[in-house]
Amino acid sequence: MRFAKEALFGVAIIAVILILLVPPPTWLLDLLLTVNIMLGVIILIDAIYSKEPLDMSIFPTVLLVTTLFRVILSISSMRLILGEGFAGNVISTFGDFVAGGNMVVGIVIFLALVLVNFIVITKGAERVSEVTARFTLDAMPGKQMAIDADLNTGLIDEEEAKARRKKIQDEASFYGSMDGATKFVKGDAIFTIIATLINIIAGVILGATGEATGVPLPIGEAFQIYTLMTIGDGLVSILPAILISLATGMIVTKATNESDITEAISTQIFSRPLAFFIAGASLLLLSLTPMPTHIFLPLGIVLILLGFRLSNKQKLERIEEEIAAVEAEHQTGAGSGGAPGLKGPENVTSLLNVDSILLVFGYGLIPLVDYNQGGDLVDRVIMIRRQIAIELGAVIPPIRMRDDIKLGPNQYRILIKGVEIAGGEILFDHYMAMNPGYVEEEIEGIETVEPYLGLPALWINERQREKAEAMGYTVVDAPAIIATHLTEVIRDNLADLLTRQDTQMLIETVRETHPILVEELMPKLMSIGDIQKVLGNLLSEGIAIRDLVTILETLADYAVSTRDTDMLTEYVRQALKRSISARYFDNEVNTVITLDPELEQTIMTNVQQTEQGSYIALDPVVTGKIHDSLKEQVSKLASMGLTPVILTSPIVRTYFKRLVEQSVPDLVVLSYNEIESNIDIQSIGMVTVN
Repeated sequence: MRFAKEALFGVAIIAVILILLVPPPTWLLDLLLTVNIMLGVIILIDAIYSKEPLDMSIFPTVLLVTTLFRVILSISSMRLILGEGFAGNVISTFGDFVAGGNMVVGIVIFLALVLVNFIVITKGAERVSEVTARFTLDAMPGKQMAIDADLNTGLIDEEEAKARRKKIQDEASFYGSMDGATKFVKGDAIFTIIATLINIIAGVILGATGEATGVPLPIGEAFQIYTLMTIGDGLVSILPAILISLATGMIVTKATNESDITEAISTQIFSRPLAFFIAGASLLLLSLTPMPTHIFLPLGIVLILLGFRLSNKQKLERIEEEIAAVEAEHQTGAGSGGAPGLKGPENVTSLLNVDSILLVFGYGLIPLVDYNQGGDLVDRVIMIRRQIAIELGAVIPPIRMRDDIKLGPNQYRILIKGVEIAGGEILFDHYMAMNPGYVEEEIEGIETVEPYLGLPALWINERQREKAEAMGYTVVDAPAIIATHLTEVIRDNLADLLTRQDTQMLIETVRETHPILVEELMPKLMSIGDIQKVLGNLLSEGIAIRDLVTILETLADYAVSTRDTDMLTEYVRQALKRSISARYFDNEVNTVITLDPELEQTIMTNVQQTEQGSYIALDPVVTGKIHDSLKEQVSKLASMGLTPVILTSPIVRTYFKRLVEQSVPDLVVLSYNEIESNIDIQSIGMVTVN
């Protein structure tokens, strides 16, 4: 059945083209001309009642096919007219009906229809298609940015964003195709004019010479016969052409509207009583002039009566809306026990949702997110998601932004899963200048503190900006401060933001290229939750998870022997040693701090194994000595301008990291197995308890 439907269209096209080679009999031509008119009516009605242009996305192709069909029928009828002087009952009937026995009237009416189709409808539709296509393509980048902004702020989800992007692409393709397809309509109108002239001139010549009928005809009679056939042929062709041209114009001028055209007209054109009153009064005034009173006076009265009726109807609708609003308010305040403000469960479930990442700010910072006021914070937030995806391979949830009247005008807060994590205060029209440490000359400004690192800084105005940069200060604007702070907070909390759903999505991307790997690992060896824990462990220490294939292959290798996610994390880190080494070691000689072998032995001796996992239980005195020794060694590296890196044996690394992450949360702890063999390491300190 499906094959038959697919083959039918192709067979129909070939059959139409064959008509050029095999002249159809007059009865078949009558049938095809009637079908042509029928198709024109159907297409016009579809165009009128389609809600938006994309509802008829196939229209450019339909336009091409119907134009081809109409041109081929015109050629076939031309062959019959010139060859036999008769082209069927449909054409002759149209000619007799329109001409009415007067060839001049018939020719004038026919030319009027041709010019209306060519100059008014076709040219207008062509121009609208051209302009719409250009503006649609020009607006695509802005629409894409608006979708990214809505997605980033959480107004829409990924699926809706994907659907909107596809709609934009479909609109661009549709209007681009319509721009070219309208040229078919224009060419068809020109062909109709040319075919008419050929039929009349050639017909008169053939009729007068007897080439067509075999008997020479007087010029007047030949002109009468061939003009009648030509007018009928032209009208049969021009009628569906006008219908198709009108449908084309309606499609390209139709704005996106969720309602049908009847509702749109009634609500947009005939919805203002004042318009009826003015139009009615105008007709009443004209009825006092020599204009036909029996026409203008009744119509004016009817319009005024319709205006009063519409006005009364709108008043009743407003009263009903007010009553409904009052009833809703009473129902809201009448909840159970008469407590005000209570609603049914269906009204509060939306309040239970917690935003994964939320940026709230005072009203003074609204210009930072308002495009109309030059704000670009939304674009910066979009770049945060892309930057983290590129650097760490993690897809963070949408970042919602909203203002909060509870905050000061220049304050902002960053919430992770509904809990405030960080915040700061911004002077909207100032810049933050920070001394990198080597600038001795001071600059005037308002003292402040950089929100994320807590470094001393100054607020300076626009006039001081160039001077501060010339002196060596690091100068950043307000949106950059918030975006940087937000980026670092997200980095610090990536492990908490990674959900099972996110993990599943990442695994599905690997499944597309490595299906066997995923089938081997899941669900026989590990669950989604176990993989999520491993990825979370990596992200919590800033290790990128972009190389998911290596991560999953390592898990598949070692999950057979252990289900401990902490141990599996260590195996994965060792498999990622190339990227880890590239991140932390880039000098010819890299300085690190090591652990005293006795300390490593002490740590391993105090590791406790439980069903929930392993943990370290050290004597508080020993723990204190470890922290004191660690701080001393870290301070030594920091004074040298070096990033502190602790190097331990693989079996100790994870326990030592847990031991010190509260006191030194950003400390980098690596194992010997996570370093490439070509990296030159130099130890300049040792953490010990002695």
